[in-house]
Amino acid sequence: MARGPRGAGFPPGRLLSLLPLLSLALGVPRTPGADALDVCATCHEHATCLQRGGKKMCICKYGFVGNGRTQCIDKNECQFGATVVCGNHTSCHNTLGGFYCICLEGYRATNNNKVFIPNDGTFCTDIDECEVSGRCRHGGRCVNTRGSFECYCMDGYLPKGGPEPFHPTRDATSCTEIDCGTPPEVPDGYIIGNYTSRLGSQIRYACKEGFFSGPEDTVSSCTALGTWESPKLNCQEINCGRPPEVQHAVLVGNHSSRLGGMAHYVCQEGFESPGGKITSVCTEKGIWRTSTLSCTEIIIEINDVSVFNNTCVRWQINPGRINSKIVYVIYIKGQRLDPMETVHEETVNLTTDNRTPKVCLDLYQGTNYTMHISIASPRRSVPAIIEFQTAGDDLLEDDRIFNISVLNEACLKLNRHSRKVGSERMYQFKVLGQRRYLNNFYHATSFNFTTREQTAVVCLDLYPATEYTVNVTLLGSPEQRSVQITMTTAPAEPPLPEVDFFTVHGGPLPRLRLRKAKEKNGPISSYQVLVLPLALQSTFVCDSEEATSFFSNASGADGYVTAELLAKDVPDDAMEISIGDRLYYGKYYNAPLKIGNDYCIILRITSEWNKVRRSSCAVWAQVKDSSLTLQQMVGVGLGSLAVVIVLAFLSFSAVWYV
Repeated sequence: MARGPRGAGFPPGRLLSLLPLLSLALGVPRTPGADALDVCATCHEHATCLQRGGKKMCICKYGFVGNGRTQCIDKNECQFGATVVCGNHTSCHNTLGGFYCICLEGYRATNNNKVFIPNDGTFCTDIDECEVSGRCRHGGRCVNTRGSFECYCMDGYLPKGGPEPFHPTRDATSCTEIDCGTPPEVPDGYIIGNYTSRLGSQIRYACKEGFFSGPEDTVSSCTALGTWESPKLNCQEINCGRPPEVQHAVLVGNHSSRLGGMAHYVCQEGFESPGGKITSVCTEKGIWRTSTLSCTEIIIEINDVSVFNNTCVRWQINPGRINSKIVYVIYIKGQRLDPMETVHEETVNLTTDNRTPKVCLDLYQGTNYTMHISIASPRRSVPAIIEFQTAGDDLLEDDRIFNISVLNEACLKLNRHSRKVGSERMYQFKVLGQRRYLNNFYHATSFNFTTREQTAVVCLDLYPATEYTVNVTLLGSPEQRSVQITMTTAPAEPPLPEVDFFTVHGGPLPRLRLRKAKEKNGPISSYQVLVLPLALQSTFVCDSEEATSFFSNASGADGYVTAELLAKDVPDDAMEISIGDRLYYGKYYNAPLKIGNDYCIILRITSEWNKVRRSSCAVWAQVKDSSLTLQQMVGVGLGSLAVVIVLAFLSFSAVWYV
């Protein structure tokens, strides 16, 4: 067998062994039965082997890209953006061979899982943070937004520490309740009734007596800005100008042209006003209300001339009321019959404005007298003539009461005149007392008083704050003569307040029950509630006016008036008052008590009548809260430690944030 050149070929056995590889490289189909190559063994670790059309092939797994055998690289699904891959309001997170989605803050997945893949329709929806109560703290109102929320202050509250809207976790803004404080004052005006200083509260103004206003709005409201609306009320003083003229009359005295001012007139000589005094009153409309009375000419008639006590004469004049003194000319002529002779002739002048004039003359006893009474002025008059006879020496004593004066408010001093010194006389006293401020009050008494003294003092048992009329009558005289005296007693201290005393140690003060006092010593004008430091209770003087309002005495060192109620505003049964309810009683603010202080609560009742003021006081309650128990001290210490920790944390957070 011939051989080829050495090295010119491969040995047949070795060539046969290379045929499968060569056929694979050349793409020559393998003959069945020949040794096959294991394709699946050559797949990449992130690939999978699949058989398609009788062939095996390597394909990269989901999430990888490459030829499946030598290369399978992770595919970044998030490269197209979270919105494209995961949807709105998401963040996309790539993983080896996959990815997952997370909802942004303020949103949640619809499948309620923290992470998701949106192949099942899951998407991110907004979280309503306002479903959690108290999210915006006290006074705040929560408003949900997409992905977050905002806080606003509710009606009746204002932002403090920052603007609106605010977020409680990052802003220092808080909501405080609106308090407009003390309302503005209106010159010559006052506030009607009680009020609060909260949002929407209204106060109504009125002009003081003597002032008027137009149709302006009299209401001021507490606004959402924490301030009172400016009152539009304009109070102007009432002035009626010069009083009108009255025919045959002259204006007398000083008059006021303000509201209620009264102008007085006096008729000229020769004229009178039979209906009474002529006056004009300044009205609330700023004009004078003229009197219906007028001055008419006086024509005096002397009537009903009579003799009493043997030597005294009285008479009546017509008309019954005069406004000027009249000069009477009394001519007397006395004669005796046996023998007929004139023993007494005299002219006496009497000047008086009494409508029942009387005069006592020094006449002879047992004499016939003719008396002629005429008037010197005014000229138009009708004179009178009377004839009478004086008695003999057995005439009863001529006794008169005159010059009665009031002593020490409740006593009367009687000056007695009698021709018989030392004679005993009996006087009758009739006392009638009334109170204008009490319709059903009536005090009447009568008694007799006997004395020989020329000057006697009689003291009466009178009630305080009462107007009395006292009639004194001389008994046993030929004609019982009377004198009328008016007396007015001053008010006494009102009854001590009836209170239920309380002592409070560290707890809330109960509601205090105010009972209306009886007006037995004078009219009750007001009830005042005073707050004093407990140390001042022993030195407090009930009649003292030093206690002021809470706002004018901010320190509270000397106490203050926390409430004042007029007597007409206190019901007949009773009413309750809570100390510190932040309401206004009259012009006084009922402020809360300061924690930890010791206080004394005093009720003062004031009676005022005829410019005399009396007061009575009673201790209503004692509030003792200056000392702490061991448990309270531990609580305060722990609370203080917690406050220090919180402040330190907030300071650190602020520094970190900056």
